[in-house]
Amino acid sequence: MIVEACVNSLESALNAEQAGAQRIELCAELTAGGITPSYGLIKSVREALQIPVHILIRPRSGDFTYSDKEFKTMLEDIEVCRALQADGIVSGILGEDFEVDWERTQELIKHCGDCSFTFHRAFDWVKEPLETHHRLQEMGVNTILSSGQAPTAEEGIDLLDKLNKQAGHCMIMPGAGIRHDNAHLFKLKGFKAIHLSASKVKKNSDSEPSLSMQAPSRMKENEVLITDVELLKKVIEIVN
Repeated sequence: MIVEACVNSLESALNAEQAGAQRIELCAELTAGGITPSYGLIKSVREALQIPVHILIRPRSGDFTYSDKEFKTMLEDIEVCRALQADGIVSGILGEDFEVDWERTQELIKHCGDCSFTFHRAFDWVKEPLETHHRLQEMGVNTILSSGQAPTAEEGIDLLDKLNKQAGHCMIMPGAGIRHDNAHLFKLKGFKAIHLSASKVKKNSDSEPSLSMQAPSRMKENEVLITDVELLKKVIEIVN
């Protein structure tokens, strides 16, 4: 089983490889659901890791319906990722009706060239998941990341199982809330891959500034999320 670690720093990427993850999804701002990482981070991670590196292409947090300018940015970011020898692209676009924007998604895939393409959790907003999976597969999508349209993949495992049973070359990869104590459920169901961050809070310093720059719901200024080697190892040991 492939264990894909979602990471947002070089430190976490190295931790994921050390723990035994088969590949990573690289993004920025995990606490905002992930956005496209910087050129420098992509370059440093790609140079440092031996395992495949997939890159999230998402120009901002929020919904998955983008303006023409945002879409142009996404295409240009894919070109940057290809130039830096990324192994895969993770992205997706919806219309205002919460259906896949088929024309723009096809354009994303076209720009990927030889890179693998994963349609991300925007899939969890579509109205007809089984039909949408079939059409994405026909379009050439390699993987769909999904929680089964539930808050966690464990809660959505019934839909994920249905999707997995109809999957051909388009793999269903459960993600959201996967931990060492429930990873075995997905192995038992026959999934070929799972996605998780296996993160913990790490203090950057012992001192706190007098004024916070974080939104109230976010972590403290002196805290960041990093991949936890031991947590990720537990999951990998369970499913392999």
